[in-house]
Amino acid sequence: MAHVKNHDYQILPPSIWPLLGAIAAFVMLTGAVAWMKGITLLGLPIEGPWMFLMGLTAVLYVMFGWWADVVQEGETGEHTPVVRIGLQYGVILFIVSEVMFFVAWFWAFIKNAMYPMGPDSPIKDGVWPPAGIETFDPWHLPLINTLILLLSGVAVTWAHHAFVHEGDRKTTINGLAIAVFLGLCFTALQAYEYSHAAFGMSDTVYAGVFFMATGFHGFHVIIGTIFLFVCLIRMIRGQMTQEQHIGFEAAAWYWHFVDVVWLFLFVVVYIWGG
Repeated sequence: MAHVKNHDYQILPPSIWPLLGAIAAFVMLTGAVAWMKGITLLGLPIEGPWMFLMGLTAVLYVMFGWWADVVQEGETGEHTPVVRIGLQYGVILFIVSEVMFFVAWFWAFIKNAMYPMGPDSPIKDGVWPPAGIETFDPWHLPLINTLILLLSGVAVTWAHHAFVHEGDRKTTINGLAIAVFLGLCFTALQAYEYSHAAFGMSDTVYAGVFFMATGFHGFHVIIGTIFLFVCLIRMIRGQMTQEQHIGFEAAAWYWHFVDVVWLFLFVVVYIWGG
């Protein structure tokens, strides 16, 4: 009986995923720099997006494989109440780190808006938005996208309440399907908005921070949509229960974080900053 577990903790076996994840992230970061600036590695010039795409593919593979292992662990009884609390804390800390990531972009935007660079002085005589920048009308596509994202958050909350408090799997599936559809609509409209921008990323500080802040948020929306879609598939397959649904809970928290960040982007970047 020495092999029988008599505690509530999870003893993880050795895993290759952390090492592969670190290598994939390094390749993706290096590829992004090579794509934007061009680099020389081991005497060979590297340009274009191919290295970045290789790293991104590897990152997605690691995410799929690692989370598949976590799902399997939950289905085999490894996720005891103590382990689930640890996973919840991990998701919370991850979201906090994401909040600080966006704080940096908000600070860059607000600082440059309050002290725009002028032609003769770095802290005065400038205008914001910079001359020649035609900003987006916040009450057109940005407002529509705001409503879409808020409605998707309502759909996620509806689905979560139906599953956790009522055990209504059918309503949960409908709510998740609506949220995924609205997430796709948001991404499509933002891509349409970018295609009609009157400025490029390298035109001014405003353009650079605008595309980085809203673009990273759009990337998070894509990740969140995939997250919700995976929960939808697992819900259809009956892989979650009212007592054990940490993946669904994490997806809901992440999606609400994406909602809140967009509200700040809409107010600060589109309305106040424009």
